[in-house]
Amino acid sequence: MPLHIAFTSPGALRERCEVTTAHPAAETHTAYEAGAVIPARPWRPLTEAAARALTPPTTAPASTLVEIVRPPLPTGDRLDDLALPLGDTHAQYIGQALAKPNMPTTTDNYRDGRLLGLHLDNWDKLPYRRKHTGRRRLALNLGPGTRYLILGTLDAQAACRAVHPHDYALRHPHTDDYRAYVEAGHPVQVVRVRLAPGEGYIAPTEYLLHDGSTEGQDNPSAMAFWLGAWSSEVLPSLI
Repeated sequence: MPLHIAFTSPGALRERCEVTTAHPAAETHTAYEAGAVIPARPWRPLTEAAARALTPPTTAPASTLVEIVRPPLPTGDRLDDLALPLGDTHAQYIGQALAKPNMPTTTDNYRDGRLLGLHLDNWDKLPYRRKHTGRRRLALNLGPGTRYLILGTLDAQAACRAVHPHDYALRHPHTDDYRAYVEAGHPVQVVRVRLAPGEGYIAPTEYLLHDGSTEGQDNPSAMAFWLGAWSSEVLPSLI
C-alpha cells in the first residue's frame, strides 16, 4: 500500500511538507553510488488534494503507517532504553547518524562512503509477501539543526511488481527495484517532512523509499534510531 501519514490536521501536515519527484543522480554527482535515485528540484508545497491522498484508510496496518511524533527526550546517555516504554520489549536501539549541513540526502554506503540516495532498509530481510509487516523505525532529531525525512509514495511491493512482473512473489523487494523503475522513466513522487530538534517520526523504512536531508540548513543535525513493532499512536502526534 502507498505512503500513508497519520494526521488529524491537514493544515499542520501541509505546513511541514513539500513534494517533488525522484530521478537518477547525474554522473556528475560523484558523491553518489551508481544508479542512485535522488529528489528533483524544486520542492513544491503540498496541495490539499495531495494531503488527502496521504490519509490512511481505517484498514491500514500500523506496520505501514508514518507518524510524525514527539519522542521522549533521553535521560543522560541512556538512548538504548528510550523506546522500552512504547510497548515492544524487543525494540532495538540501532545508533546515531550525524549529517553535515545542506545535504540533499544523508545516508552513505559504509563500505565506500558514497551516498545511497533514496533507499529501502533491509534489517528484517523480508520477502515480497511479508514486506509490509516489517518493524518500523523510530527516529529522534537530536539537533542542533533542522532535519527532513524524505518518503516515496510508491511502496516496495508495488515497485517490485512493476520491475519483476513474472516472478515478483519470489523476490525480496530492494532499493534496486526503485532504481530500475525510475531509470525506466516512471515517476516516483516523494514527500519531505520537516523535523525540528526534539521532533521525530515512526516510519516503515523497510517498506517505503526514504532518506534524511539537511538541504538548505546551516547547522548539522544528529538523529537517533530504534527499530520496533509498535502499534499506532504510541507517541503524541505533532500533526
